[in-house]
Formats: sequence, C-alpha cells, structure tokens
Amino acid sequence: MKETITKLTISGLLAAIYGWLEALAVPIILLILSMGLDYATGLMAASHRGNAITSYQSINGIAKKVCNLLLVALGLILDCLIAYVRDTFGLDFQWSFIIAAVIAVWLTVNELISILENVQDIGVNLPSWLLPLVKYIKGKVENLSPENETEDK
Repeated sequence: MKETITKLTISGLLAAIYGWLEALAVPIILLILSMGLDYATGLMAASHRGNAITSYQSINGIAKKVCNLLLVALGLILDCLIAYVRDTFGLDFQWSFIIAAVIAVWLTVNELISILENVQDIGVNLPSWLLPLVKYIKGKVENLSPENETEDK
C-alpha cells in the first residue's frame, strides 16, 4: 500500500510539472539527464586524462550545472514576462516557453559535446560524424538568436 501511494504521488507530481511546463518539459528532462551523464563521464575520464578528482572540482562542476539550470529559469521568467505583456496588451502571437526551451536545448547540446569528449578521452571510438553533427546542431541553435537574424538581413 505504501509503495502504491509513493508511486501515485510521484506520478501526480510529474504530471503536474509536465502539465505546467508544457513544451519545456522534454528539454528540461533531457538537460538534467545529460548533466548527470556529463558529470559521470567526466569523473570516469579524469583518470584517463591524468587528473586527480578533488572535492573542489566536483563542487565547482555541480555549481556550474546549477547555474545552467538558473539560466533556464531566467529564460522561463522572460517567457512569463512576454506572456504577461502579450495578454495585457492583447498582442497576437502564441508561444510559450520559447526562450527557456532554446536555452535548455543549447545547454543540452553543450552537455552532449562534453559527454562525447569525455567518452573519447576514456578511449571509446566514436563514429567520425557524431561529434561534428552535435557541434553543427549547436551552431544552428546559436543562430536562432534575434541578433543573428538582423545580421542576415
């Protein structure tokens, strides 16, 4: 019975979070997953690089990942402000969480690049096209910024 209540509680919380985050849920989940994989592969690759793992480096790495999540939160705040202005002034455009989603995707791609580099340092052979593909995707996400749009015109 206790296990069932725990499962229902977790399922309910996840459903509420997913319902609130809408389109942002998948990028956030992928970002958190890739952060964990990057941290783990970074620890494994450290010995292959000849680096000693210190508590300072570990805490610093975790702090960077927390700050990355804060960047997504900043994007979420900006998205909420834009939605407020849109609703207040009756502007006609529909998007939700686009800034936060782009930030989350960009950070996820950075994490994927780091994971691939860590795996290479461990000694795993990667397909020759994989790392360039992920870097290409990163470039495409970076080109989504309004600054780049005005330069192209």
